[in-house]
Amino acid sequence: MKTLQKISFAVAFAAALVPVLSQGTTAQANATNTIVSTSNMTDTAYTRKSATGWTYNLGGTASNMTFGKKTHYLKNYPNTTWHATKKRYIIKKNGVKYLYYYVTNGRKTASGWIWHGYLQKKNYAHTSAATTGTGSYSDLYKVAKAQLGKPYVYGANGPSSFDCSGFTKYVYSKALGQTLPRTAQSQYDTYTHVSAANAKAGDLIFFGTSKNNISHVGIYKGNNKMIDAQLRGVINEATNVSWWHTVGYSRPATLS
Repeated sequence: MKTLQKISFAVAFAAALVPVLSQGTTAQANATNTIVSTSNMTDTAYTRKSATGWTYNLGGTASNMTFGKKTHYLKNYPNTTWHATKKRYIIKKNGVKYLYYYVTNGRKTASGWIWHGYLQKKNYAHTSAATTGTGSYSDLYKVAKAQLGKPYVYGANGPSSFDCSGFTKYVYSKALGQTLPRTAQSQYDTYTHVSAANAKAGDLIFFGTSKNNISHVGIYKGNNKMIDAQLRGVINEATNVSWWHTVGYSRPATLS
């Protein structure tokens, strides 16, 4: 009888202890990813610090945030300028707080949330003294004109297709033997800027929303005209039209 009472007491004690242990385990673990805060931030330009990161679509609710589809792999964007406009602090299931930025590329063709550690602030240092070239505008335009009608392909450097900065890079290389940076933003950042009043044929003309958000570049021909690679391919077109917002001009070379 005493043995039976001891067994019953042990069972009752264990039953009472289980809920207590369960409550303690639950309190120490995060069952979900939670959003601490989301806020707008001043448009800040970044480039990739690591090639291993992805941007994500974030979904769910503040108390149960979910990581959706991976959208863009940084390995495929070696020279892209990313513009961060929002920040979000997240506590993941492991209990650690992380900072994510909502970023968009200059062309607004790629966007998503990304861990801030994969990015570094863009350096806008100018290096014009070391890279300015020389040559003639006639040689430059001859090469540019030979590309008229070729199709636009994002990321293309020629010779059969181009994007905007791939076109300017190709033309300067073939005509003058000068190597321009790969992206429109870096072509704007690298060379001496000139005013619209002092712009000359052969200068580069840039478009976008600001000097930190260059989305397009062409070769200026003078008299509000340029030759460029855009969605319709390589064409001659006007620059003083409503769909182009001119940010400025740069001079990669001194041309005769």
